[in-house]
Amino acid sequence: MTIVFYVAGAVAVVSTALMITRLHAVHALLYLIVSLLAVSVVFYALGAPFIAALEVIIYAGAIMVLFVFVVMLLNLGEEAARAERALLKPSMWIGPLILAGILSAEFVYLLASGSGGSYGTSIIGPRGVGASLFGPYLIGVELASMLLLGGLVGAYHLGWGKTQKPEVR
Repeated sequence: MTIVFYVAGAVAVVSTALMITRLHAVHALLYLIVSLLAVSVVFYALGAPFIAALEVIIYAGAIMVLFVFVVMLLNLGEEAARAERALLKPSMWIGPLILAGILSAEFVYLLASGSGGSYGTSIIGPRGVGASLFGPYLIGVELASMLLLGGLVGAYHLGWGKTQKPEVR
């Protein structure tokens, strides 16, 4: 399981670095999804399958949908249309597909071997996660939710107004 942990960690680091260096928002979102999935495999290898499932459901699912919604809300017009056409090129999908393929192979290996985590001393269940989130980390969880709400409102404000062309006299 050590090799799975290190390979998933390396995929997380590489995909996060690629996410930070991308200029196009959709490309960065694809690498961010791969990074979140890699962190999920790390959690699973550490013996926390419930937290790994939460990572996939909440971050790779709900938060990414929120990010895509915000990108669509900004309504970039013709620039967005050109970017959507660029999404159809296979060269744009090669990097995320290779990294996601590595993660998929690791996950299949973990499931086939039957050991969810050799590092963890015990499996962390829903009760432990709930006790942590609504215990000592309650303020951090609430601050993170308010930060996400503020970002969504800011993106809505940026995308709301249409620029008007000045009149020529």
